[in-house]
Order: sequence, then structure tokens, then C-alpha cells
Amino acid sequence: MEIIASMFIALPIIFPVISALGFDPIWFGVIIVIIMEMGLITPPVGLNVYAIAGVARDIPMPTIFRGVIPFVATMVVCLIILILFPQIALLLPNTLR
Repeated sequence: MEIIASMFIALPIIFPVISALGFDPIWFGVIIVIIMEMGLITPPVGLNVYAIAGVARDIPMPTIFRGVIPFVATMVVCLIILILFPQIALLLPNTLR
């Protein structure tokens, strides 16, 4: 499933809860986009990885998934930082207000 379709399905249910809990909508949007992008490169969905496997047919699928591990690790670290310090995601929007 695409990210846009996933968001159209999930956000109407999740967003009112997030707003009621007092979280910033822009921060939540940044977090949800990173999580959805992680879903596109991790098994079992991994649509981007399957697209790479379709282009590079001589490379086995486990090798491609092992090559994605540094990117997933980087995204997890980024998520942890954004969850601990939401001001990072809100720096630019707050300067434009």
C-alpha cells in the first residue's frame, strides 16, 4: 500500500486522538511520514526494496534487505531524537508564525 493511501486510511482515526492528547500536529505529521517511509523499506511490505530487486535482478533479496539496515537504523535514531526533542521538527514552522 502506498503512503498516501495509508495516511488517508489511518489519519482520520489517529489524528483526533493525537490532537486531544495535546501533541503538535506538525510534529505528528513529521513523525508519521518518517514511520511510513520506514515501512516502505522494511519487510514484509518493503515496496521500495522490491522495486530495487526488480531492477537489479542479479542481487538476491536478502542482500538488498541487508543493505537497507543502515538506512532503517538512521531513521530510528532520527525518530528517537524527534520524539525526545520535538522542537527540532517545529523550529522552522515556529519561526514562520
